[in-house]
Amino acid sequence: MLNHYKANRLGEIDALRGMAIILMVIFHTIVDLKDFYHYPVNYHDGFWYYLGKSSASLFIFLAGLSATLATSPIRHGSRIFFCGLALTIITWFYSPDWYIRFGILHFLGISLITYPLVNKQKPVALLLLAIFAVLLGHWAADQIVPWPLLIPLGLLPDGFQTMDYYPLFPWYGIFLIGTAAGKYFYQSGTSLFPYVAFPQPLTFLGRHSLAIYLIHQPLLLVLLYGLHHIK
Repeated sequence: MLNHYKANRLGEIDALRGMAIILMVIFHTIVDLKDFYHYPVNYHDGFWYYLGKSSASLFIFLAGLSATLATSPIRHGSRIFFCGLALTIITWFYSPDWYIRFGILHFLGISLITYPLVNKQKPVALLLLAIFAVLLGHWAADQIVPWPLLIPLGLLPDGFQTMDYYPLFPWYGIFLIGTAAGKYFYQSGTSLFPYVAFPQPLTFLGRHSLAIYLIHQPLLLVLLYGLHHIK
């Protein structure tokens, strides 16, 4: 969901982000069919669960990669984070028990804002930090703490529940893998596939990923309502 590059847009990154958007919309369609219309599907494990996590992982990886090409990651990260805060407020009114406290937009915003702290690191050092972040996240997942202020780090109080949760650990590891890839493969800031014409629908989705993320769920709910109630 990062759209500011030093030079021309890179088609392969936009296309991959477009693929992530499509996977996300498919996953959220399954979630809505289950939650609102009681379809017999399970998105908490199995195929649909991993499809949703694949979409999120691709978004996070590409955010890390794009940060190495961006002109203003702090400004863009701040914008994404405030979009996340808006979703927190909206979902609190919708469901006070399940509202989003640190979802993927909060995570991506903080990751981009903190990118300058790791900007000087070499790809190997970034990969080592990524491994540490993943291991720390696995450790944190087994802990229970009494302080909700540690939720962004992956340390949860007993009974925590939310619609969307992407803590810094382990997911910052995926972001760092993306930054390592960006520094290694895109040192010149140019496309790896300069003569490939990527499908325009994919690159369009990739260029407008944040806007699509923010509006797709209300549109899905309206569409599904129409399909199920209008004859």
